[in-house]
Amino acid sequence: MNMAQHHPEHFLWRMQGEVAVIQLARPERKNPLTFESYAELRDTFRDLAYADDVKAVVFAANGGNFCSGGDVHDIIGPLVGRDMKDLLTFTRMTGDLVKAMLNCGKPITAAIDGICVGAGAIIAMASDIRFATPEAKTAFLFTRVGLAGCDMGACAILPRIIGQGRAADLLYSGRSMSAEEGHAWGFYNRLIDAEQLEAAALEYAQRLSEGPTFAHGITKTQLNQEWSMSLEQAIEAEAQAQAICMQTRDFERAYRAFVAKQKPQFGGD
Repeated sequence: MNMAQHHPEHFLWRMQGEVAVIQLARPERKNPLTFESYAELRDTFRDLAYADDVKAVVFAANGGNFCSGGDVHDIIGPLVGRDMKDLLTFTRMTGDLVKAMLNCGKPITAAIDGICVGAGAIIAMASDIRFATPEAKTAFLFTRVGLAGCDMGACAILPRIIGQGRAADLLYSGRSMSAEEGHAWGFYNRLIDAEQLEAAALEYAQRLSEGPTFAHGITKTQLNQEWSMSLEQAIEAEAQAQAICMQTRDFERAYRAFVAKQKPQFGGD
């Protein structure tokens, strides 16, 4: 499957070489999500698992903000009147977006500026790498709308990134995590001025796209699957994964380039 001609209706999409760039498309409202954009993002990340022309993804801010979460009028209001069956359909659909991001096989770099809250914070959390500006404000603010902090995998994923106590603080209080806190705690990999943020994320993703992309997919799979493995199971799983990668042409290309004292030109196979 190729996605060069992908034309989503509810968010922005462009290809820069073999890097797909996604931006939410409502900057005048700090880029809230709707039922439609949730579903279309889920379907896009599911398709990315089979996309031969996409090697890496950048989920970028737009208009100085990343995402303000679920739209108050388009999502939260209508949910108040739904029955349990419909509510569970919705919450499973939002969780499916995270599953699709984890299982897409491509490294995802989030470029976060300004507001990054609610489901926006979850999208950042579900990305592999997170760059942010010093102005980034990230909040898992579900308790502020009367909900639990355990949304879309937050209680499973966030503690693994920043630690149990810090995650508990953010998920109970719903308070904003400053960019400085996020960087010190390991949530953000880098802090970058707003003017250079998107370019830096694209440059990073481009470097990943030039690497052994089949092996990158294996790395992503193991990072996710080993959460629920014992240490012995993880070591065995990595032995099998590495043996698979040793069968690839990229492994041979790297060897021959090393012998020739050249930089390897990976092909992703």
